[in-house]
Amino acid sequence: MILPMSLTLDEEHRSEVATADAFTALVNRLSRQSVEKHFDAYADVAWDSPEFAIDPADPRFELWAGEPLGATAWYRNQSPEVRARIGLHRWGTAMRTGWEFENLLQRGLLRFVFHLDNGRSEFRYLHHEIVEESHHSMMFQEFVNRTGLPVRGMPRILKLLAETFVVPLATLHPTLFFTFVLGGEDPIDHIQRQRLREGGTHPLVDRITKIHVTEEARHLSFARHYLKAEVPRLSWVQRQLVAVPAPVLLGIMARLMIHPTRSFGRANAVPRAVLLESRRNEAGRALRRDSLAKVRRLFGELGLINPVSRTLWKAFGIWDEAPARG
Repeated sequence: MILPMSLTLDEEHRSEVATADAFTALVNRLSRQSVEKHFDAYADVAWDSPEFAIDPADPRFELWAGEPLGATAWYRNQSPEVRARIGLHRWGTAMRTGWEFENLLQRGLLRFVFHLDNGRSEFRYLHHEIVEESHHSMMFQEFVNRTGLPVRGMPRILKLLAETFVVPLATLHPTLFFTFVLGGEDPIDHIQRQRLREGGTHPLVDRITKIHVTEEARHLSFARHYLKAEVPRLSWVQRQLVAVPAPVLLGIMARLMIHPTRSFGRANAVPRAVLLESRRNEAGRALRRDSLAKVRRLFGELGLINPVSRTLWKAFGIWDEAPARG
């Protein structure tokens, strides 16, 4: 039986209200959690504790077998001291890149909340998130400073592109901006949780990681639920404007977070052939795919994977049939 148009519209309206109410309730809960459990970059990390002291030769900094560079024969054939120093440099690079990403995120969130109406629950929560990201940035840079190594983060061209094109997305195309957020946060969250499960990391890295994972869980939850609330309201054309560029953004971010850069290679005398191998070996391919499994599932659920976008997911090496259907 075909329902009368008025009833159909009424049901659609109730569905939208229910979705909006659920999203607001989630955001309010995230705000409460931000008050109940949060960390200070200096009060909650005993930086000068002897157990947190950084020794570049400490074997606990060595790369693990699932890390793309750590999986190469070249790395495994280095002396323990060299392996430890390279591993420390990789941790420093990840943290430097992490806070640079969070800086972009903060600027985008500030633009986003600037245009919110009175009474929006997102205003309070996103300011909690901005504060937390500031503490993460201070925490990450403090670690970088204490390594004493020539740590660099994003390549300059990517910084310029991100500042020029990504930050404005927060107001021009918020759904794509929060896709960018997931592209930066999900790979790091995946790696950090994996390392916490495996154990054996340096206690300072362990402490920083636990703090970051705890608070990032809220940030990831907001981004995912924002997309769940907003994407169904988009027109078909608007959905394509998310579906097609998304794998490009995600692919670039995943590679940036996972693979060593040329500047890192030069600083550690890593042969260019080894850098290329680390980008193509199974450890690197698996980490790229697995680190974006949750985003891939979310996009599958939201109907944001089409023949064109699927081709791009595959081209950037972030496609996996099984997780995408979940």
